[in-house]
Amino acid sequence: MLSEGIREGLSTAEVARRREDGRVNTQHQPSSRSVSDILRENIFTLFNGILTACFVVVLLLGDLRDGFFFGIVVVNALIGIVQEYRAKRVLDRAALLAAPHSRVRRDGEVVTVALEDVVLDDLLVLRPGDQIPADATVVESTGLSLDESMLTGESDPVFKDDGALLLSGSHVASGTGFAVVTAVGADSYASRLTSEIRKHSLVRSELREATNRILVYLSWLLGPLILITLVGRVFTYGGFATLFAGDGWRRALLDAVAAVVGMIPEGLVLLTSLAFGVAAIQLASRKVLVQELAAVEVLARVDVLCLDKTGTLTSGELTLHGVEELPGGVDPRLAETALAAFGADDAGNATSGILGSRFRSDRFRVGRRIPFSSATKYSGLTMTVDGAETSWVLGAPERVLEGHPEPLERAMAIAATGRRVLALGRAPRGLPEGAHAPLGGTPVEPALLVVLGEDLRPEAPETLRYFAEQSVRVVVMSGDNPVTVAAIAGSLGLEGATIDASTLHTDEELAEALASASVLGRVSPDQKRAAVRLLKEAGRTVAMTGDGVNDAMAVKDADLGIAMGSGTAATKAVSRVVLLDDRFDRLPNVLASGRRVIANVERVSNIFLAKTTYGILLALVSAVLLWPFPFLPRQLTLVSTLAIGIPSFFLALAPNRRIYTPGVLHRILRYSVPTGLIAGATAIAAYAPLHRSIPLHEARSVTTVALFCVSLWILGVLTRPLTAWRWALLGAVAGVFALVCVVPSTAEFFMMHLQLDLSLLWGIAVGAVGAVGIEVFYRFAKRRGLVFDRV
Repeated sequence: MLSEGIREGLSTAEVARRREDGRVNTQHQPSSRSVSDILRENIFTLFNGILTACFVVVLLLGDLRDGFFFGIVVVNALIGIVQEYRAKRVLDRAALLAAPHSRVRRDGEVVTVALEDVVLDDLLVLRPGDQIPADATVVESTGLSLDESMLTGESDPVFKDDGALLLSGSHVASGTGFAVVTAVGADSYASRLTSEIRKHSLVRSELREATNRILVYLSWLLGPLILITLVGRVFTYGGFATLFAGDGWRRALLDAVAAVVGMIPEGLVLLTSLAFGVAAIQLASRKVLVQELAAVEVLARVDVLCLDKTGTLTSGELTLHGVEELPGGVDPRLAETALAAFGADDAGNATSGILGSRFRSDRFRVGRRIPFSSATKYSGLTMTVDGAETSWVLGAPERVLEGHPEPLERAMAIAATGRRVLALGRAPRGLPEGAHAPLGGTPVEPALLVVLGEDLRPEAPETLRYFAEQSVRVVVMSGDNPVTVAAIAGSLGLEGATIDASTLHTDEELAEALASASVLGRVSPDQKRAAVRLLKEAGRTVAMTGDGVNDAMAVKDADLGIAMGSGTAATKAVSRVVLLDDRFDRLPNVLASGRRVIANVERVSNIFLAKTTYGILLALVSAVLLWPFPFLPRQLTLVSTLAIGIPSFFLALAPNRRIYTPGVLHRILRYSVPTGLIAGATAIAAYAPLHRSIPLHEARSVTTVALFCVSLWILGVLTRPLTAWRWALLGAVAGVFALVCVVPSTAEFFMMHLQLDLSLLWGIAVGAVGAVGIEVFYRFAKRRGLVFDRV
């Protein structure tokens, strides 16, 4: 029991003195990447390093106009930095709304404060789901157990008796208690191990894996390719013996720069990050906090969505509809005093708070409490009223009213209307021994039925219909009575069998139930976690929503954990997405954002890797055949900017509702490599007969036209279906290229020396043949499922 000095907690004056002395719980846990991380990851990349070296070569040896490609590098970096900084600011602001709080007793009153406002010697009021904000010592434990898995990796709860040490960063798994803070800020365990506490496995992102593998492949190839290119350039301009006799070495280096620039997919990583970042910002504006950017992709892959009834399908705000007396000879006034005692628990759950607001009495003194447990489904207390001691239990009717068929039948009848029912009974022989002992075998006399109600979320029916239309199976898992849950699910149009999970005792039985049931009631926390594991083992991609501490481990284990903003700190800490305003209807927005990101990044990856493929082909062919490279660096920059960079920016952010199809990397490589080879072959075919028969600058200009024609067709097939704005995009790109070629100043800048003669017609004709080749392969690839034109 708490001593009188400790029970009141700190006074306002004592708190103020500790703040002045700096004995406060300063937190240093960033909610997003630091500015230095953003700058480093956008500036110091392999591709930027290679292109910067190429720019230095141009700056020292060539025409500065051939360094135009470096402007694209700078713009890409700036866009990435600005966009990620915007995302950081939005996510930091949103994270404040999801930040956990602590309950402390000060001046005899329980108040809620931010974690950083906890001071040394504060009296923490602990209940299930609370995060331990600072190291503390237990001064009163009522079945208190902690989940220390984020600190130690041990998944089993650890029971804490009076005098036990509580480490910051852990969470209350069950029971209630009071603890005095012994270390804050930098002295606390959490501050010493912040990175470990906050660390959990990255969500699996197919896009991130595909992009990383592509970058690894290119990293392996670039070294040998650059070496081959340099050697080829040397021999093209006379070999090592005569290389430095004239300006051959200068032309060789510029050719090498052009070849390397053609091989680098400089905007691919940027547009992938940009798509994720924009999705995160848009979702944050809708009160959805994405704690890991790649999580927006995962919901697009989800095919099973596991929901908790409370806080998801219903508002989560309980209201007391009334109490109903049960035959059994228990004094109803004494029973209501027992309800007041249950409601007087400062560390109790939401049900305790409702009872405390309705039933009040100063007649009782509580001697012992058994906290509510999701496993035992009841709470208990022993109280003394007018010198007489009695014991009471409050919980699930099937546990409390076991052996009393008529009261139990009445409770089930009320539950069938969709209301939550608790049973209150007197235990004439006392409570079970232990804080988490099952109630079975303990004699109980029926006293009252407590009827609670929850309002259905008005958006729930439409949201459930949406997921059904998107082929996402919804499974409701609730700790409530199966009859109540089935009634609510039925009113929302959710079809399927209803099963009482308390009757399932093996993984095989649970797996069989998951195969057919859409509603599971009386689900224990361990069963929720097992259900997620079984569904994943069956090859399903699982999302799990939750708000209570009993949901935390299942939320953590799911492919995508989704927490409610009003949920416990434990659940929000391990989730990937937090619905800040608790609105279940935000999930379709998350799904739509994920599908847009996956489909669009796959689309633009095809464009960038086609460019890399033809860049490699051109570098190798020109090196082996000892040709001057078919393009100046600025000409390749012109084509890649107009036919790749600018259009890809718009395509990466365009609406796209295409349903996710596995195999992103496989499709990208099987489509982009052949199209890149067709484009490269087109450029080679245009250049081969010209570079020795007409001046080199004219041959390069004609080859640029041919490459642009085929690149424009690659872009055109990947923008399908061609809506009005897509037609406008293609028309603008083609129009700008035409203007560059006919306006004298821009033509001179890009060295586009064109005349209306047979060589230009040859280039256009070869480009048209290449475009036909792209169209034929596109139609073949579409039938094979390598590309899609649905949006």
